[in-house]
Amino acid sequence: MFIGITGLNCSGKDTVAEILEDKGFVRRSLSDEIRKEMRIRNIPISDRDAIIKMGNDLRKTYGPGILAKRLLASVDPTKNYSFVSIRNPEEVRELKKHPQFFLVFLEADPKIRFERLLARDKIGSVGWGKTPKTFNEFQVEQEKELDNKDSAGQQLLKVREMSDIVIENNGGLDELRQKIDGFLDKLHFVYKRPAWDDYFIEMSRVVAKRATCDRGRSGCVIVRDKQILTTGYVGSPPGQPHCDEVGHLLKKVVYENGEIHQHCVRTLHAEQNALMQAAKLGISLSGATVYCKMTPCYTCAMLLISAGLKRVVCEKKYHGGADSEKLFLAAGVEYAVLHPELEKYQNQ
Repeated sequence: MFIGITGLNCSGKDTVAEILEDKGFVRRSLSDEIRKEMRIRNIPISDRDAIIKMGNDLRKTYGPGILAKRLLASVDPTKNYSFVSIRNPEEVRELKKHPQFFLVFLEADPKIRFERLLARDKIGSVGWGKTPKTFNEFQVEQEKELDNKDSAGQQLLKVREMSDIVIENNGGLDELRQKIDGFLDKLHFVYKRPAWDDYFIEMSRVVAKRATCDRGRSGCVIVRDKQILTTGYVGSPPGQPHCDEVGHLLKKVVYENGEIHQHCVRTLHAEQNALMQAAKLGISLSGATVYCKMTPCYTCAMLLISAGLKRVVCEKKYHGGADSEKLFLAAGVEYAVLHPELEKYQNQ
């Protein structure tokens, strides 16, 4: 489960993240991605304004959802996470691609938030930088975050509209804990429909159960206009023995970097079987999308491109898939990996 935490400054975002940490949620921040970039560029992380400016610059250069994309690329999909510092609606849209993402927006009375700010005593520290001296100055600073006309800027009003729950945090810590506990209890009964990519990847997992080579046990589905055209799984040609019956037929391959990997050549890959099913049935695959367990090998990549497929969605990466990725890019085929980690199997 991924829980996003957002809201105006001093509304209690870090406190909620600490509460969730106690419940096993790994804490991550979109601002950490900004700080990483600032270190790479040797830009001093001097104050909050400098961080905000860098974040806005990154969104302008790479798109409003870039911070969320970078963050998602580095998480473990098997763990629970809390994400703080969500400031732009495109960041929310990227995060909502995960089927179990929920967004919490925190609110508190402006005067209470100002008092919290003063209590932090952050004058001159990395945080606010120049702390507002008066309540009016504080309100002026807040307006900059609410509805920036620049699509790459901070737009907390729009982010609030996209939240799954709004929590008022005007009381003490115990009251906030109770509200978070109540929210988490409700989540156990919340069902969220899977996104289309997750839906078809799940179907490819079902297809893979028919596979007859336990090294990859892969399956795939080929889809156009949200309709399945054909499926395929790892298996030998008709009438030939399967790996599960007689064992693997392994061949060693030496790569240019000196690495040696073993490949089983007894069976056809899932993508190859899906393509041949389409050929046998006379189904055109022009403009279709293939959903598969890992990055297709180079041979499968060439076949998919030749068959007219325009999008490849993988659950994980393949250790020998670098050339396939380059080929997809050169051919104008969209390539996406839902969980950017290497698939591991026996005798790899």
